[in-house]
Amino acid sequence: MMTYRSVAHLIDANPTSDGDGLALHRAFPNPSLRELDPFLLLDHLGPTLLAPGEARGFPPHPHRGFEAVTYLLSGEMQHRDSWGNHGILGPGDVQWMTAGSGLVHSEQPGETLMREGGTLHGFQLWVNLPKRRKMQAPRYQDTRAASIPVVRNGDGTVTVKVIAGEAMGASGVIDTEIPIRYLHITLAPGSRCELPLPRRDHAFAFVVSGEVDLNGTVARKNQTAIFDRGGENVTISNPGVADAELLLLAGEPVGEQVVRYGPFVMNSKAEIVQAMDDFRAGRMGTLQ
Repeated sequence: MMTYRSVAHLIDANPTSDGDGLALHRAFPNPSLRELDPFLLLDHLGPTLLAPGEARGFPPHPHRGFEAVTYLLSGEMQHRDSWGNHGILGPGDVQWMTAGSGLVHSEQPGETLMREGGTLHGFQLWVNLPKRRKMQAPRYQDTRAASIPVVRNGDGTVTVKVIAGEAMGASGVIDTEIPIRYLHITLAPGSRCELPLPRRDHAFAFVVSGEVDLNGTVARKNQTAIFDRGGENVTISNPGVADAELLLLAGEPVGEQVVRYGPFVMNSKAEIVQAMDDFRAGRMGTLQ
């Protein structure tokens, strides 16, 4: 017998800004939802129209103890870090950065976007690391759009981009530290799909555009739907007159104490103090 997960909470994202003034909607953390183990943060960046020469991004800042995932829909972001890593993300690209023991990192508009202007639009997700992996060496997985699997249903009305995990017989190419599913789903008006969503996972959907019906609960743009754990499947349909897009994320809980202070996520206050000391002493490196 099929069992289905319902929406337990529906939360509006908060409009705010971060970095050097980049406009965004923060799905969480917020007063209604601090975290959803293993997920720590989700930001919807823009869409922001940048004029030529107008730099809006995230100047150098440290990270330790978690993973930061950047997914672009449009625009161009250039990343650098204190370990000497450097790269460019374009439309559809994903950067899965495991901060681990710590680094200093920046994400700024790429040279083409700065020179010509354009629209910057994407997402940043933070994923917790278990204690045993918080102090591992940092690593990057810059994944181009062309290598990310995209699958469609039989009549082409539902499209799923498999950033991580599995859906509709396709598996993502990104090697995640803990089991994560990260899907970008597009539904034509009147279309419907059904996906397995194991009860053990914490799961949520974030609506990027349009409106979607999630097992009887309608969610709209910049709303986060938190699923209960009462079933093993989820149905998603588009009751609107235009295409609808959503992110569907699910992951096995880490199940450990979370102590966070700005860009550091550890298991104790003492570890946070150590992270701050290491950063101030330059032990995470420097980035100009």
